[in-house]
Amino acid sequence: MITQTPTLHAFVSGRSEGFTPLNAFDGALLDAGVGNTNLVKMSSIVPPATREVAVADMRLPPGALVPIAYAAMESDIPGSMICAAVAAAWTHDPAKPGLIMEYHSHGHREDAERVVRRMAEEGMKMRGWEIRELKSLAIDMQVEKIGCVFAAVVLWHHEA
Repeated sequence: MITQTPTLHAFVSGRSEGFTPLNAFDGALLDAGVGNTNLVKMSSIVPPATREVAVADMRLPPGALVPIAYAAMESDIPGSMICAAVAAAWTHDPAKPGLIMEYHSHGHREDAERVVRRMAEEGMKMRGWEIRELKSLAIDMQVEKIGCVFAAVVLWHHEA
């Protein structure tokens, strides 16, 4: 339930071609494992003490309202390269939250991942927090007709 503080997080990514940009986005969500839920885009904080799991282990109910920080890039330019990336950083203090950053652009996943990791480093620096762990995930694709890439950190509450 979205009103409860999440206890789990998962990194996901997907890509798809589609009939329209929205169809391509929907296909990328399906590819990432979150396509049958209602995404609630949120600002980029991971609650303290969340545990990372695979998105399939979250057992997201169909139609659930799912908090998520994501980057998506769509293009209808055949042959263009598009990419999306997310990064999360955590400090040494387990009482403090983690920080998520998202980035998308034309280009390759390596470039997007380099940028988003730097964004997370800068965000932690702005808070005066030393980084204990920094994790990232990026995806890219060459567009055939209409394509979309999607990278995200999914948050979910699991009853113990």
